[in-house]
Amino acid sequence: MNGTNALGEFLRARRALVRPQDAGIRGGGLRRVPGLRREEVAMLSGISADYYLRLEQGRDRNPSLQVLEALADVLHLDADATAHLIGLAQVRPSQAHRAGSADVRGRGAARRPETVPRDILQLMDAWPNNPAYVENKFTDVLASNALARALSPNHAPGSNIMRAVLLDESERELRRDWDQLTEAGIAALRANVGPDVDDPRLVELVGELSVRSERFRQLWGRHDVHPKQSRVLRLRHPKVGDFELYASKLGIVGADGLVLKVFQAAPGSRDAELLAILGSLAASGEADRDPAGSESRRAVEDQ
Repeated sequence: MNGTNALGEFLRARRALVRPQDAGIRGGGLRRVPGLRREEVAMLSGISADYYLRLEQGRDRNPSLQVLEALADVLHLDADATAHLIGLAQVRPSQAHRAGSADVRGRGAARRPETVPRDILQLMDAWPNNPAYVENKFTDVLASNALARALSPNHAPGSNIMRAVLLDESERELRRDWDQLTEAGIAALRANVGPDVDDPRLVELVGELSVRSERFRQLWGRHDVHPKQSRVLRLRHPKVGDFELYASKLGIVGADGLVLKVFQAAPGSRDAELLAILGSLAASGEADRDPAGSESRRAVEDQ
């Protein structure tokens, strides 16, 4: 990933996804690359081909809002992708490297520790029937309750959800809707980080996954942008079998970028019965391993 020309990379990737006929262009002869040509995007947007070329090459990084909206229309961007495009054009160095973060080469101040509020830890521990964990915008897990870890060991603090889903075969077996989940998750990761594409943690994560996962490399290169929505997860757990859970994402007030992920089954359903069985197994296991207290609480307090 080259964050130095994020705007140009986004424009180039998105024009490759637009079929000429969908943009009202007929014919045009043999095309060596998919999607629209640069001059076609420029013509349809009402700007010069030279100006559009400068935007893609990063030689002009201050397009007007009117130009950005015209480009979004030509590239068939939805509201989320349009907001992302505008954010990429408006980002400044002082925004891209906020206080408390290091630059890509490791210079500068260390990132401030991310701390999960104590009341959130207590809330998760008070949910015996709801798996729950806290993650940051890079999908690093910071805290979780016992039932979340029983659902998947990759919900333990210190894990990265994106990395686990793409690289851990057991995680792929757990998720019956793996294809849809990875597509939505990668688009959500780009939405979460927004224009902050030079963040060292993102550079590290994207670098690793681009090398080790063809699925990630393909989908990240599309530059899809969709914030993650609440959804139904279709799971196949090795201890209790197939069931479905409704997943919700809740922002944590006062904790920059942290979200609480909570799972629930429909009351009175077979899914709820299976989740209760998993909870019983988790409770007995936790009692054996940790009679003194909560792992989710210690994971943060020991930082």
